[in-house]
Amino acid sequence: MKRKILVLISVLLIGMFISYSYYNLTIAQAQTPSWFWSLSPTTRLMIRTVHAESKGEPYLAKVAVAAVMMNRVRDKRFPNTIAGVIYQPWAFTPVAHGLIWHQRPSEDSIKATLAAMRGWDPTYGCVYFYNPATSTSRWIYSRRTVRKIGKHIFAK
Repeated sequence: MKRKILVLISVLLIGMFISYSYYNLTIAQAQTPSWFWSLSPTTRLMIRTVHAESKGEPYLAKVAVAAVMMNRVRDKRFPNTIAGVIYQPWAFTPVAHGLIWHQRPSEDSIKATLAAMRGWDPTYGCVYFYNPATSTSRWIYSRRTVRKIGKHIFAK
């Protein structure tokens, strides 16, 4: 009798998990425009990173986060490719934790990233950004602050 109850509970839990996963995936896919998949893999990687780093932020903050990535590509202190910058160890917490693969980017994140890739830089050349409410690095506070956009501070 106990075994039957355990099997029933297991089946119910697995069913709930599958339903929940499908529901969340369906909602996430509805937020990502279909043309996202026509972009290059590198561009999609950058968009996913921008989305994870600036989720819930205004459009300008999303552009600024993407601009920091582009500025790093051009800066000799960082890798000279978008993927190199994004995958640099512990450069971006959502990348280090694998979160970029569990979220579908919003249309705002896509457009903001493309705007930065075309040259828009509301950070005036910054190569660092952080959220003072969540930052655990003391080192980042030693950087020269240039601008605050949304919840992020942008620095050189």
